[in-house]
Amino acid sequence: MKVDAVVIGAGAAGLHCAAIAGQRGVKVLLLDHATKLAEKIRISGGGRCNFTNREAGPANFVSANPDFCRSALARYTPADFVALVDRHRIPWHEKHRGQLFCDTSSAAIIEMLVRECERGGVLRWQPCSASAVTAGADGFRIETERDVVSSAQLVVATGGLSIPQIGASDFGYRLARQFGHRIVETRPALVPLTLDAVERAHLGALAGVSLPVTVETGERRGKARFDEDLLFTHRGLSGPAILQISTYWRPGTPLRIDCAPGIDLARALVDAKGSSRRQLTNALGEILPRRFVDAWLARAGKDGDRPLPDWRDRDLVELGSGLHRWTLVPDGTEGYRKAEVTAGGVDTRELDSVTLQSRRQPGLYFIGEVVDVTGWLGGYNFQWAWASAAACARSLVRGSGG
Repeated sequence: MKVDAVVIGAGAAGLHCAAIAGQRGVKVLLLDHATKLAEKIRISGGGRCNFTNREAGPANFVSANPDFCRSALARYTPADFVALVDRHRIPWHEKHRGQLFCDTSSAAIIEMLVRECERGGVLRWQPCSASAVTAGADGFRIETERDVVSSAQLVVATGGLSIPQIGASDFGYRLARQFGHRIVETRPALVPLTLDAVERAHLGALAGVSLPVTVETGERRGKARFDEDLLFTHRGLSGPAILQISTYWRPGTPLRIDCAPGIDLARALVDAKGSSRRQLTNALGEILPRRFVDAWLARAGKDGDRPLPDWRDRDLVELGSGLHRWTLVPDGTEGYRKAEVTAGGVDTRELDSVTLQSRRQPGLYFIGEVVDVTGWLGGYNFQWAWASAAACARSLVRGSGG
């Protein structure tokens, strides 16, 4: 069998790329080894698919080659994908910070992408694995479970290692290495962080407690900072603040957490002391979650039942300052099983930023999560999938598929 282009991976990037290329007249075969179509889209956004973010731009992405994503993001914007969603009459709404979600189910986005593929005459084999890929003078020879396929162009859209329970694999990275590409070290990203046994003994009882924080890690030029909610779990820390910072965090480095951003806790406690005989626990509990206050005071060895006037000002100042400057070192992450995305991937310094084509192997393209471009939480990674897919699809050549 001969086609113009084979796209391996029928997730967000693969479906979108195949659809755009097919509608441009490119004869496309789309392959995926998974039994279910686009499971990562289906489970995203709590089942409502946070399909893009209005604010998506290069600053919202992490890569060893930070400028690489600029071209694709500029040429296929959130407004472009919203226009596609609107054409399919899919109702949506905006949450905070530019996050766009379906009003109903993530299935609407999957169905939209399938219809777009059908409109482009895309042939889809699923489930169907590619077992071997070789390159020759005429292009690529792809051995699959159904047939051997030849194609002048091959697009790798296989995603990353995150959420292996729905079919994630390292096939894309292995294929990249086969053709001489470097892989920027992969790691779980947008993932909960774990704490050691000592910290869990102090904080494990807080599972389910959430509070707004400012969290940062790194130093100087490498410093990252987010203002979001933190959620305590049985094993450590989660919530948007921790998922965001996890992409930047490195093992052995500390997190710095302000547990009451925008509030001067030291001043609040000293002022309350002068006008009240409330217990310390009650005073802090008016500002922070009571369960958190109880655990924090126990962790610090402080008697929260003592009335405020019985505390020295300097002790109250020290306590308040400590809550603004909580420093801890996580002992790891929850791994790919709980990670929303995979950081690292195919080194973008070996790809063309306009077309996503390999600089090492003509006709070979890498798009989406398999590439070393990782977005923030909140629809950014989907926007990279759409943008990189569009950049690739627009460069595919038609007419070589027989």
